[in-house]
Amino acid sequence: QVQLVESGGGVVQTGDSLRLSCAASEGTLSLYAMAWFRQTAGKERTFIAAINRDGDKTVYADTVKDRFTISRDGSADMVYLQINSLKPEDTAIYYCAAAYSFAELKTVQRPNYWGQGTQVTVSL
Repeated sequence: QVQLVESGGGVVQTGDSLRLSCAASEGTLSLYAMAWFRQTAGKERTFIAAINRDGDKTVYADTVKDRFTISRDGSADMVYLQINSLKPEDTAIYYCAAAYSFAELKTVQRPNYWGQGTQVTVSL
């Protein structure tokens, strides 16, 4: 089992960049494939990106792959989401997620564990 904690959200301006971080408050991220999702008010949580345990394979939603980069640091036991050229429509709660299977993350996008989320607000 793992407990996930996101950080790095906040209020930013259009065009800014932001790096979100995900750490384990209990357990270790090294055992899991990791992913980021986001959710806006009144909408379902949507998949952004995933990375395998070794950090050498990634997959992105088509809508974000030009501006978003997922990465992980095994020595620090952290996962990151770099977001560039932020737009107002990126405003959302961003969730870190862990899964036993990278293949399942790529296909059904159904993680085993969720963080509590970090709010990102992009102003005009």
